Amino acid sequence: MKLTDKVAIVTGAAQGIGLACAERLVREGARVMLTDVRPDGAAAASALGDAARFVQADVSMKADVDALVAATLAAFGRIDILVNNAGVTHAADFLDLDEDDFDRVLRINLKSMFLCSQAVAREMVKRQDTQRGGCIINMSSVNAELAIPNQVPYVVSKGGVNQLTRVASISLAQYGIRVNAIGPGTILTELAKQAVLAGPEARHKILSRTPLGRCGEPEEIAGIAAFLASDDASYITGQTLYADGGRMALNYTVPVKD
Repeated sequence: MKLTDKVAIVTGAAQGIGLACAERLVREGARVMLTDVRPDGAAAASALGDAARFVQADVSMKADVDALVAATLAAFGRIDILVNNAGVTHAADFLDLDEDDFDRVLRINLKSMFLCSQAVAREMVKRQDTQRGGCIINMSSVNAELAIPNQVPYVVSKGGVNQLTRVASISLAQYGIRVNAIGPGTILTELAKQAVLAGPEARHKILSRTPLGRCGEPEEIAGIAAFLASDDASYITGQTLYADGGRMALNYTVPVKD
């Protein structure tokens, strides 16, 4: 187990990629504090046994973030890993997008990552033991580089996540804190199954731009998170690793067998 005796916080952990990351970190030996605005994260944490806890929090609010960090320290005594996964989308045409919806997506997808990273990094820097340092992993997207016309705030927020990852990695390198991001393509979360892959036309649209010919699974993203959190990635910082089935390398669509 690569993460024995490590302590992690995973945001947006009630379901999907966040829950898969929490499950994988526990399997690798870490103790994990799950957090989500949804209360059903408590059941997810309970299913992971004594190595997991849950705190309900809105990580776009500084007071909630401070309470989350305090609860993690009270439960486990330290923080070594942060997975910033909380995020939302909002579909609207550019000309119709409301200011409040733009602000909400940026607050949850980008501001929360700054707040959590700053609060956790401050605790990592305080430690004086030989394991001083830590790892921060931000959940980005292929849409940090690509764009979907009716997903304006989401695309903007993920571009910001990549830049936050870079600037934080430089700022925190002196303390031995590594900061990286993961940029998933289309991953089979419940949201994707219900919305993106709702029918044959939507499925064809997605797979026609995915050279591997399939969507990813949350567990595949969790595996990257476990790698980045481990000593195997000890010389990697400031990077975004794209797990997209080849989508970003493609500049045309490919035939799909229905």
